[in-house]
Amino acid sequence: MKMKFNTTMPANLIPHYQTELADYTESLSKGNYERAWAHLERAHIIGQRYPLAHTSVHWKMLKFGFRIKSSKEIIGQIPRLLVGGVKSFVGKIPVGNPGGANVPPLKPFPIAGDLQQILDKAH
Repeated sequence: MKMKFNTTMPANLIPHYQTELADYTESLSKGNYERAWAHLERAHIIGQRYPLAHTSVHWKMLKFGFRIKSSKEIIGQIPRLLVGGVKSFVGKIPVGNPGGANVPPLKPFPIAGDLQQILDKAH
């Protein structure tokens, strides 16, 4: 989907992105990998329009793959890490895609209602 070109995350979106990453870190530290992953997916959806945020989430997803010893996630994250930020930069992202290797990398997905509201207010 063609998006408006913008490399900087809007200020009112940053706290939501940071909250998801903080919740990811907390869940990960408690060993709750399913919940941690869900927060990474949400951070991905929030940050996927912005190259640095998008790349950062894929880096965390790659490290998560190593942590859980998932060769599928590791192998799946490498190309996403290499091209995700570029796709954000040129404005061609699959909106709503959660970013994991368990989904096609170019397939758009519906966005959860609460995240859609956050994104609508930011744009």
